[in-house]
Amino acid sequence: MGVRTWLGGLWKPQRTVQQDWVAALPEAKRRLFEKAVAELETHYVMLSVALNEALGLRSQGALAGAREQAAISGALAGMFAERLLGALRAVEDCSRHFADLPPVTPLKPAHFRGMGAQLTASWSQLYYHALFSGRLRFFHKLGALIRLVEELARQYRTTAEEIASGASTDPASDWTLLDHSHYDLNTCLRETIVLLKSFLCVLPVQEVEQFEARLGERVVGPVPVHQYLRAST
Repeated sequence: MGVRTWLGGLWKPQRTVQQDWVAALPEAKRRLFEKAVAELETHYVMLSVALNEALGLRSQGALAGAREQAAISGALAGMFAERLLGALRAVEDCSRHFADLPPVTPLKPAHFRGMGAQLTASWSQLYYHALFSGRLRFFHKLGALIRLVEELARQYRTTAEEIASGASTDPASDWTLLDHSHYDLNTCLRETIVLLKSFLCVLPVQEVEQFEARLGERVVGPVPVHQYLRAST
């Protein structure tokens, strides 16, 4: 027998994250979801391209070019994090008055590489099992993701700036830190996409337009590719 919750004087089956993920969305919600995901993925790919080029140049001994690309990747990490935080905060703002919130699963330390992110995920697991309210679990995970993205973006940009300026006292460790921060930001992106899909499953139809406007203000915008990425030749 599946997990059930008490609602309105009746025991009702509790939805799962997996069920929300495979659920079909109405057309308006589907378009909104796909547009938001495409925007977030675009910014993540831009960051990944810049970091991969920086790492490639470093492996070839082209340190000046590697430092230049590290600086570009730092700017792109900031842009990506801004969009990702925008999506999370749009969900947070719109869900506060909801009685019905989607289920969540805890963050998993094994899905992160940085020690700080792994620690945050460990606490997420502990709180998940200590909090019996689905509402508290939802907002705790949302808050944990917001704090993680903020810290990872700050860490990435600071490290990239130190590498780019030549101020790094341990370049090898700092390059590894960039790689780990990039990996952990990707994990946060995947968690955010799943959370967004689950949220849209419970979003009332009459509130889709308002949420789309709020999401658009914080996530969708022009992508200045040529300003940040130089073409490979």
